Amino acid sequence: MIFIGVDHGTTGIRFACISEGAREAVYELSREDAAGMSTHEIMNAIEKGLNISFDDVGLVALTYSMGDGISHVTDIRSVPMRGLREEETAAGKRVGGGTRVFDAFRSSDMPVVLIPGIHADLECVDWRMRFLSHGASPDKVCVAYHIFKRGYRNFVFADISSNTVSVAVAEGRIKGAIDACIFAPGLIHGPLDLQLLRDVERGRMSANEAFSNAGVLRKFGFRRGIERDKAFETIALFAAMEISALLVFLRSLQTHSSPQAAHVFLTGSVGESEWMRKRISEILKSGWDECRVHKVSKNSAAIGCAEIARDVFNGEVNILGIPVCRQMPRRF
Repeated sequence: MIFIGVDHGTTGIRFACISEGAREAVYELSREDAAGMSTHEIMNAIEKGLNISFDDVGLVALTYSMGDGISHVTDIRSVPMRGLREEETAAGKRVGGGTRVFDAFRSSDMPVVLIPGIHADLECVDWRMRFLSHGASPDKVCVAYHIFKRGYRNFVFADISSNTVSVAVAEGRIKGAIDACIFAPGLIHGPLDLQLLRDVERGRMSANEAFSNAGVLRKFGFRRGIERDKAFETIALFAAMEISALLVFLRSLQTHSSPQAAHVFLTGSVGESEWMRKRISEILKSGWDECRVHKVSKNSAAIGCAEIARDVFNGEVNILGIPVCRQMPRRF
């Protein structure tokens, strides 16, 4: 039996498959390529890329865009507007490849579930963190689940790539997240500071265009050398501050007198670099003596998604505090 996870990421769509044994494979399809492919071409590319047959699939778990329209792990064929609250107003660049992949799986004969994002309607999220309407897209749930399956119950992770998003998990439940448009910048996307707010207000750009031009490479430039060094040093500082804020949040949740040592994970195309791990570790150690910084692969979202598919198939009713709908899909 094979289980598939689909990570609708910023830079590409990643597919992971795992089996009941030790087999694991990952395949990536660019959003631009997927946008120009038919349903048949997409499904053939996935089968070939993962070297599998869809006939052997027990369950697929899929992420899509913000995932803010659902609060349960849900049958893909029962969700309106592809699981979004407002389908045409998701933040970031709209290409169309993720939509093609979503529709390809929805029209297939395979059982498929959709993973929600982290937002204010999730009951597992701490009431204070619900002040933020949206915390993270569904792929971050899958990263958290992959770390959880490695034996960690209390941790913070930062996914650093085109944008930066951080998530806090306490006692195996997602408690809050800080989204890309709020604090730490990534390479391309970032928060809207005063000048960007002025530019939006004056009609020079839309809010989404501002968000998509607020990353460090946009501000420092794409040239190599000192500007690039400044860009990555800036990411490290802001990501460390965002992680530190969530570590404070985690400690506020702990009721016993001696808080556990903090576990921090980095992922994403930037976060998984050894330089970034060491630099963020150095910055955090100035305030968190027992902080341990680990890395997980940028494929961890797709793999974690496949792990969710496997566990839901085997009867799991709760994913990090997110309930699983009772009526699960079956193969047609």
